[in-house]
Amino acid sequence: MKGKDELIAALNDLLSDELTAINQYIVHSEMCAHWGYHALHEAIEKRAIEEMRHAEWHISRILFLEGTPNVSTYKKMMIGKTVEEMVRNDMAAELGAIQAYNRVVALAGDLEDEATADDLVEILHDEERHLDWLEKQLAKMEQMGLGNYLANQGEPEE
Repeated sequence: MKGKDELIAALNDLLSDELTAINQYIVHSEMCAHWGYHALHEAIEKRAIEEMRHAEWHISRILFLEGTPNVSTYKKMMIGKTVEEMVRNDMAAELGAIQAYNRVVALAGDLEDEATADDLVEILHDEERHLDWLEKQLAKMEQMGLGNYLANQGEPEE
C-alpha cells in the first residue's frame, strides 16, 4: 500500500528518535550495572527493549507503506554522568517523544491513515508510561534523598 511521502518521512523521524533512545538507555543501563545499581539497570534495560519494539514497528510500517526505513540517522544522545542526570535526560527524551507522537498521530489522521494513527497512539501510551516512571524516580530522589534512593537500587542479596 503506497503511503504518503509526508507520513513516511514523519515515521522515519520517529524511528530516528527511537534508535537514539535505545542507545541512550542501553548506555544508562550499563552505567547503572557498572555502579552496582541492579534494579535501575534492569528497569532501564526493559525500557530500551520496549523502544526496540517501537523501532521495529516503525520499520515494518514504513515498509508496508512502500517507504525505505532510515536506520542510520540518529539524534544527539544525552548521556548522564550521574543517576539523577540520567533520569532528567531520559525525561527530556520521553517528553520530546510524546510531543512528536502527538504531532504524527494528528498528521496520520489528517492524511486519513487511521491504522497508522491507532498504532501510534498505542506507542504514545508506552512513552507516557515511561515518563511517569521517570517522574516517580525523580520524586523518590527528592523525597528520600539521593543517597537513600541509590541505596535501594543495589545488588540483590545472595
